[in-house]
Amino acid sequence: MGNPMNRVHALALASALFFAGLPAGTAQAADSEVVVLTSYPEEMTTRYEEAFERAHPGIDLRIVWQQGRDAMATLRAEGRGGIDVYWSPAAFNFPTLADEGVFLPLAVNRAEVPGKIGVQPISDAARRYEAFEVAGYGLAINEKPLADKHIPMPSRWDDLAKPAFDGLVVMPVPSEVGFAPSLYDVILQDKGWSAGWAMLSEMAANASLAQRGGQILGPVIDGKAAAALTIDFMPRNAIAEGQPLTLIYPARTAFLPAYVAIVASAPHPTAAKVFTDYVLSSAGQKLLFRREINRYPIRPDAYDDVDGKTVNPFAVSPGATYAYDLSMGPARGPLISTLFNVAITARQDKLRTLWRAIQAAEAKGVSPATKEARALAGWVPVPDNDAVAAKVIMSFRPAKADAAPTAQMKAWADALDERQARALALVSK
Repeated sequence: MGNPMNRVHALALASALFFAGLPAGTAQAADSEVVVLTSYPEEMTTRYEEAFERAHPGIDLRIVWQQGRDAMATLRAEGRGGIDVYWSPAAFNFPTLADEGVFLPLAVNRAEVPGKIGVQPISDAARRYEAFEVAGYGLAINEKPLADKHIPMPSRWDDLAKPAFDGLVVMPVPSEVGFAPSLYDVILQDKGWSAGWAMLSEMAANASLAQRGGQILGPVIDGKAAAALTIDFMPRNAIAEGQPLTLIYPARTAFLPAYVAIVASAPHPTAAKVFTDYVLSSAGQKLLFRREINRYPIRPDAYDDVDGKTVNPFAVSPGATYAYDLSMGPARGPLISTLFNVAITARQDKLRTLWRAIQAAEAKGVSPATKEARALAGWVPVPDNDAVAAKVIMSFRPAKADAAPTAQMKAWADALDERQARALALVSK
């Protein structure tokens, strides 16, 4: 019978060569439908269904809609639920499933689909799944409150932690707002874990916390706040509707991908390739510019005919992005959410009092006491080494919810209380 692993590798290689060499138009004869699992909204999937079936009238596109955790269960079940293609912004699922052998390698022309933006990779190096679109992370700004208070336009995340922004910032709560864990990880990877949390703590003293997506832009549109940390398609949609917002990408941000992949056991493999080829094609990518979709393509040539108001991620300045680690960010989202709840959400009033006291003391002159107080106030109870340790990160995954580390969370809270009390005492003398 031979080595089973050799047979698996041979099958993967043969499949990859088959897909790479499939002549255009053969799928119609072989497969009459393609079953696609997704969590994209209906207004998006409907447009793709209509366009794909016009381009390939012999193939019926059947959409199965499931959120991330349910999709994982389906694709791990026997027969993979009869799914041909997984197409979703659930970023954590793809590397996990790929490591379990769920996907086939894709044949992608890197001259057209580069798999990176500047120095930032956006696709799997082994081509088991491919970036389909990207979303950036930045600031939704209402310029009027800034002008009224004579505050310069922010250009870095750190600007929102300055005393001038007191009461003018909206921060999403990552355990409640789906994109927020990735948003904060973009900041934490760039600034470093400890320094990043210190900055977020000081920023939170200026902020209202949004528990739902609908609470993020509202205060900024109304002028009650001046800046909200957000995923970019939300303000882009609001701006298209005439709302008084400006979208800013702070220096050192990232554009994070959603993916598409072909399931190894796909019942309709030829049609699956036709579908993935279509969504990665120039025509399929340009659909992302439609107003009801409004996302960024991963093909540079898709931006050739867009107006000057559309940001081209492939044309941003070299310092605007960095080599964000895609394997790290989605994995530690639950850790970030849990720590945010303990370190920020549960103690925001205390943070306001503490940081205002430190800033007032610093305004009179920086001293050893103010330096120590700032270090204590910004301390984070998860060390840098733990923040990149797989064992620690995975202990906070949803699958571990029944064994949630409540004792650990209490220990975090107690340690924060002790240090922050010392910090306040240092600047209250």
